[in-house]
Amino acid sequence: MAGFRAYGNVPAPADAGPFVDDEPSMTKRMSQKNPPAAAIVLAAGLGTRMKSSLPKVLHPVCGRPMIQHLLETLEGLELREIVVVTSEDADAVTAAVAPHPTVVQAEQLGTGHAVLQTADRLRDFGGDILILFGADPLVTEETIRRLLDRRRQADDPAVVVLGFRPDDPGLYGRLITDAKGNLTEIVEARDATAEQLAEGLCNSGVMAVDGTALFDLLAKVENDNAKGEYYLTDIVALARAEGWVTAAVEATDALELTGVDSRADLARAEAVLQDRLRARAMADGATLVAPETVFLSFDTKLGRDVTIGPNVVFAPGVTVGDNVTIRPFCHLEGATIEVGAVVGPFARIRPGAEIGPDARVGNFVEIKNAQLETGAKVNHLTYVGDARVGTGANVGAGTITCNYDGFAKHITDIGAGAFIGSNTALVAPVKVGAGAIVGAGSVISRDVDADALAVTRAAQKQIDGLAVKYRKTRAAKKKKKQKKEKKKDKA
Repeated sequence: MAGFRAYGNVPAPADAGPFVDDEPSMTKRMSQKNPPAAAIVLAAGLGTRMKSSLPKVLHPVCGRPMIQHLLETLEGLELREIVVVTSEDADAVTAAVAPHPTVVQAEQLGTGHAVLQTADRLRDFGGDILILFGADPLVTEETIRRLLDRRRQADDPAVVVLGFRPDDPGLYGRLITDAKGNLTEIVEARDATAEQLAEGLCNSGVMAVDGTALFDLLAKVENDNAKGEYYLTDIVALARAEGWVTAAVEATDALELTGVDSRADLARAEAVLQDRLRARAMADGATLVAPETVFLSFDTKLGRDVTIGPNVVFAPGVTVGDNVTIRPFCHLEGATIEVGAVVGPFARIRPGAEIGPDARVGNFVEIKNAQLETGAKVNHLTYVGDARVGTGANVGAGTITCNYDGFAKHITDIGAGAFIGSNTALVAPVKVGAGAIVGAGSVISRDVDADALAVTRAAQKQIDGLAVKYRKTRAAKKKKKQKKEKKKDKA
């Protein structure tokens, strides 16, 4: 299964550390009954397989950067601090994770080296330290709590590693446990025995580590491997060499550990999170007629007894009230749909749209930065932008608000109970008063008073019999052309 991370095997503990001049003490651990917790989020990967100028962790899943999904999950744990490790020139990542602090991994020297960059902030922390990856947006709060709970059990494991069982373990690193369930080693698939491969418990790379031991362990990690990198996984063997317990926790759903390293992985993560969002929406009282065709954003808010037809897309910033119907093939973004409204089919609701109670927006209608008040109707083939449509007003088919003059946007104000005839152009800034009627086909560029009738059609002219003459003339021309073409073919 693509998208799952595997990390290297754990070599025998080294005698000297590459990061400090003096060998650190490895015998002092300060066990606490209810220690505080912090988290390190690794986000310095360059994401070369994404083939993008956008940093990997900023690629969106369900409408926002994937790293923000993980940060929101961590924020639910009430951690003491969350520190994000970025690469150089990653200002966009720093901005995306604010207000959480960042540290820079200037050289890509491995996961162990990345974690070590947080030493200045966390060396004296002393509580539990979670280590996660910014490109793992699907791990749940429940799973992380299980990881922390295991770290705090009576046997006081120094390192707890999160494992998972993908459908196809393939070449992923294996977590090897003993009869008590303690983690004994992490081994690469190519180095594993048949018995170890059969175990199938794979390494996600996510850990909970005793903060009093983490940086001393990292100081002993060496880079004597094919890649010349400092592997975070090496701390398991180093901890066991000190006589400390190391443990594994298995994720109940392997899909939580879907890491995003390619565009295909990104699509898989999107699919998993969409399924979660749909399930939550239905559990909260919304009807999705064809759930697999409805796409939600991370912040979509749906009221009770909402009905959503097939092939509807919610971009970020949409709030839908109770008893709303969204008919098929609509796209909504940055909008509010109030109780009892009906939208679609084939409607586009853009940012700033406010569709009021019991309002109607029909097929092939676009609403942008406009307010439709209670009971207003805009039912067919219409554009309403930078406008107010008053209570009970009716906007006919083919009407447009001409809101842009090439330099600035202007407002169209349609009063309560007004009627706008079909194929009308309202040239903003313009106001149509309450109860006014605008005749079909009009171009309205001046204000219309309340209860007035405005029409700008040219006078209708009739010439009796001209249609017969027109048809005879056209038929004669057609016959003449056909004879000419026939003569040309014979030649």
